Amino acid sequence: MAEPLLAASAERRGVGLSAKLLFLTLIFVMLAEVLIFVPSVANFRVNWLNDRLTAAQLAALAAEAVPGGVVPEALRAELLHTAQVRAVALKRSRERRLVLAPDGNAGIEETFDFRASARPQGFVDEFAARLRLIWDALGVFAANKGRLIRVIGEPGMGAGDFIEVVLPEAPLKAAMVRYGLNIMGLSVIISVITAALVYFALNGLLVQPMMRIARNMLRFSEQPEDASRIITPSQRRDEIGTAERELAHMQVQLTQTLQQKNRLAMLGLAVSKISHDLRNMLANAQLLSDRLSSLPDPAVQRFAPKLIASLGRAINLCESTLQFGRAEEAAPRRELMPLHALVEEVGDSLGLPRDGVDWIIDMNAELLIDADRDQLYRVLSNLCRNALQAIEQQEPSTGQIRVAAHRDGKRVMIEVSDSGPGVPEKARAHLFQAFQGSARKGGTGLGLAVAHELVTAHGGIIRLRDCDRGAAFEVEIPDRDG
Repeated sequence: MAEPLLAASAERRGVGLSAKLLFLTLIFVMLAEVLIFVPSVANFRVNWLNDRLTAAQLAALAAEAVPGGVVPEALRAELLHTAQVRAVALKRSRERRLVLAPDGNAGIEETFDFRASARPQGFVDEFAARLRLIWDALGVFAANKGRLIRVIGEPGMGAGDFIEVVLPEAPLKAAMVRYGLNIMGLSVIISVITAALVYFALNGLLVQPMMRIARNMLRFSEQPEDASRIITPSQRRDEIGTAERELAHMQVQLTQTLQQKNRLAMLGLAVSKISHDLRNMLANAQLLSDRLSSLPDPAVQRFAPKLIASLGRAINLCESTLQFGRAEEAAPRRELMPLHALVEEVGDSLGLPRDGVDWIIDMNAELLIDADRDQLYRVLSNLCRNALQAIEQQEPSTGQIRVAAHRDGKRVMIEVSDSGPGVPEKARAHLFQAFQGSARKGGTGLGLAVAHELVTAHGGIIRLRDCDRGAAFEVEIPDRDG
């Protein structure tokens, strides 16, 4: 009982399923948001640079519209400031012209080409290009503070072959930071809401029912005989409901089995005590009956043998009950021994042959068997006693009991048969079960149950063979390995 309690306390000290579910849900949702956030930032960078190209193109058109083609310094500075660039160049008809010149020398550190001709062809190349855009977007956050970049794009409205601008990356970085913070804040809100919904849904559908089943299993294991601890299944029709119903069914069966075993154990203890005392009283009665048989009275001489036989059977029943009530049989102490002599000893103990009952031993006198002498004696004694009792119950009380044996390779086959009324059909299903498999009226079935247990301990088999008359039991005893 202490182990389930320790398991329950250990479970309470550890991280529960609910906490694990919440933690994993937050991680997976945030991971999904990261997978959305990074491409979004990369796309924002491309759009921001394209906006700068568009603004630079408008500034270039305005500069070209100045009479005389000479742009005043103030207008040039205003156009560059409005477009947020340092210089603008256009290419027309294979001629590249600097429309808005920079102030001083511009130290360009990186060039990015957004023209259609520079775009890759094919799925693999396009996927690699998208990864490159993401890498370039992340590189903005790690770049030098005053880095200048050159961006090449295609001008609209037929303004030329391409437009080229030089601009500082600091405004782009500031815009990307603001955009990233906005996206991150929105992502956190979405993640929390999504995680909460997923958590409460899975916690209610899966985690809590599983924890309920686990708690019930721990509670039931502490005292499985208590029927009040059996789980009450819910009305769910899914796998959780099936598990609850199957668990309840298993617990009901286990509780009933344990209650039955407890009752049988108590009954067995009581029967063993009664059998022990009854055996002693019957033994005294048998001694008195032996003295009565010495009286010359004809009536006494006629009934005394039957009384002695009845008392002997009662004593044997008590001894069989006491032997079956043991916790377990001792392991067989096997040895090679002659089987014929053992069978003769069994016949002598039963008073065979006797009037009306023939005793036949059909085996080679030198046949050896590898078995425990005492246990094999009990097996054969039980089988032969059952055969004798079956013959005595029929009319007329005559017949024969035959014990045959032969060696078949590394095993010995023994057959105990009789010419009695045979085994009723209703007794065959539980033939080797105590108190259920008796082959005769008023029997307990202990003899066959004990014989089955002892033969099985030898690694052998005992079975009822089909025959035209009477009953025939076949016992197979294999030799020890090696």
